[in-house]
Amino acid sequence: MNKATNIFFVGKGGVGKSTSAALTSVFLAQKGFQVLIISLDPAHNQSDIFEKNLSDKPFQIAPNLLAIEIDQEFWIKQYLKDIHNQINKTYSYLTAFNLDKYFSVIKHSPCLEEYALILAFEQIRKDFSQLDYLIFDMPPTALALKFFNLPSLSMIWIEHLLALREEIIQKRELITKIKILKKEFERDKVLKKIEEQRKQYQTLKDTFEDRELTQISLVLNPDKLSHAESIRILKALQNIHISLYRTINNKMQIDSSCTDFNEVFADIPMLNFPYSETPLIGIDNLQRFLKMNDDQFEKQLKKELP
Repeated sequence: MNKATNIFFVGKGGVGKSTSAALTSVFLAQKGFQVLIISLDPAHNQSDIFEKNLSDKPFQIAPNLLAIEIDQEFWIKQYLKDIHNQINKTYSYLTAFNLDKYFSVIKHSPCLEEYALILAFEQIRKDFSQLDYLIFDMPPTALALKFFNLPSLSMIWIEHLLALREEIIQKRELITKIKILKKEFERDKVLKKIEEQRKQYQTLKDTFEDRELTQISLVLNPDKLSHAESIRILKALQNIHISLYRTINNKMQIDSSCTDFNEVFADIPMLNFPYSETPLIGIDNLQRFLKMNDDQFEKQLKKELP
């Protein structure tokens, strides 16, 4: 059973979502929780923040804290390999038609990045289900939103595929009453595979919509551009029935104003991360920053912990 809570950090480029994710992961680890921070952003800022050469193997950053960088190209290749295997297995009776030449087209299809990230996400959930928190430093807004939208979009296509497959089966049975066992078996495998995919994407959709399993933190700065994109992110998530768990006003200074933020995100818990004069690079600086703002972080974050 998966007990780990997923915390996703999203936001406009440059607002400090990677730093906010790193600070949160260090804070939770210091409180005794078992934490894994995962970089899904191709820029992989976590390697720079922690000053470590991170990879797809978990690296011990500090007590209770591991870190991973996802190799997007690896997971794209893995996704294509899975498709290739499924085609060969499901349509083995059509091998004489040289399906490989059609498979090459799939390599250029849209949504490969999103499907690859979903595949990586599912594997991480499986491999690290025993941890308390999985913290995801997300890619830029466009790709992040496609990632969250993929289960809902896939479900639409799968429902149409199921209906089409059922219609094909019915029409074949009308054409002939003679059923060749092998072809019936192959046909059932196609239907079974579609149903398996529907279940897979329904589980993902349920996970993203479940606030007990998924917390989405929207990071923004006290400026108009950040504010405008944050509103677009909020509305895009609402359209697919995913709610924000919190907003994080990052780089806040004494004269920073949150008036506009409070109006738009009035019903969403809000955290304020103060501006740091010292670059938050390296575990020592992150820990020092948390200690300097201990009262504020305790007040804002601790009350949300189990």
